[in-house]
Amino acid sequence: MTDVPSLPVTEAVRQKWGWFLALGIVLVIGGMLMIALPLASSIAVTLIIAIVFAIGGAVQIWHAFSVPGWGGFIWNIATGAIALAGGIAVYFNPVVGAAALTLVVAAILLAQGVAQVLLALKIRPQDGWGWVMFAGIVSALAGLCIWFEFPSSAVWVLGLLAGVSVLINGWSFIAIALAARTISKRLSA
Repeated sequence: MTDVPSLPVTEAVRQKWGWFLALGIVLVIGGMLMIALPLASSIAVTLIIAIVFAIGGAVQIWHAFSVPGWGGFIWNIATGAIALAGGIAVYFNPVVGAAALTLVVAAILLAQGVAQVLLALKIRPQDGWGWVMFAGIVSALAGLCIWFEFPSSAVWVLGLLAGVSVLINGWSFIAIALAARTISKRLSA
């Protein structure tokens, strides 16, 4: 047997490569469904975020009362109450929540894009500054497109972004599985 210490694929991954492949296939199919059904995906993402906010807010309020004498009591109560109320409100009206989250995504993409363009101009003589500029322009344009298409963009943005993320995660697991299978075949030969 050949010793291959520099390969990043562990023995456990090589032995269970089929499970990684199956997971990747399921994620790719799920991601494609999310992209094909963006409204349903957007509502699902919004509901998950609402539940996380509501539970997080409730735990934050409980924490404030559990640590008496701590200087952050009022702050924890206030932010916990806002998160709890916001989570409950979004849960019971996920369409409005999806619209609000879509505006947040647009603003974040636009701000990130502007920041990346400014960073690119700052590091301009260095190698790779053009890629930073390109990434910033794409991010800013994506934010502007979402913003100018609002409110219709609220129907598809969250679902599309979540679907693309799940799809890419699926492909990454497939790549890991295929690499592990190839290495296993090489080691057993």
